[in-house]
Amino acid sequence: MVILAPTHSNTHANSVILYHISWHTFERILLETGSDRHHRFTYNQGILEIMTPLMPHEHNNRLLQKLIDTLVEELNLNVKSTGSLTCKREDIAKAVEPDSSFYIQNELIMRNKTSLDLTQDPPPDLVIEVDYASSSIDKLPIYLALGVPEVWRYNEPVMQIYSLVDGQYLLCNGSPTFANLPLNTEIPQFLAASLQVGEVAMIKNFRRWLTTQIS
Repeated sequence: MVILAPTHSNTHANSVILYHISWHTFERILLETGSDRHHRFTYNQGILEIMTPLMPHEHNNRLLQKLIDTLVEELNLNVKSTGSLTCKREDIAKAVEPDSSFYIQNELIMRNKTSLDLTQDPPPDLVIEVDYASSSIDKLPIYLALGVPEVWRYNEPVMQIYSLVDGQYLLCNGSPTFANLPLNTEIPQFLAASLQVGEVAMIKNFRRWLTTQIS
């Protein structure tokens, strides 16, 4: 029996929770909804959350993607951006679709891949979750089970960076992926500034700040 929980909403997303969903049913839902949908799916051992992000959520997500693009350019890193890629493993009955995901350390391994099989392929090196508190399923244990090395959680105006160390996530004062720069304290300030100066000026200011940090 499928049990449908009441939809809840806030300024960032609308979501609905389904209980007693088999893995087979979840796979059918993925197949039938296709890759062009605007929903995000999170599955954890029979519980399925379907979330529809709203404008503030998507705006911050896109800005964070632009900051990642700036970081890899200035630090001369290769990157494969994989967006809301469905990361799933049937053997542990867990699946998640991050707001954004990136291969950086494993970019070369994944460069020419067109699909993901987490029984053989590495998970994304970095994932971003925006407005984490709006989710009904705690995604961090799912990322841990999948072995994602670094997770950024942005719940305006706070950003937390988690790094996978010895089988557990530790809160960091900087990003291990990006030369341990203090992005958890700096990025929220730049995101807030974008509301005053605009996106283009904010990215230029971020680039200038970054060059002072790595020069």
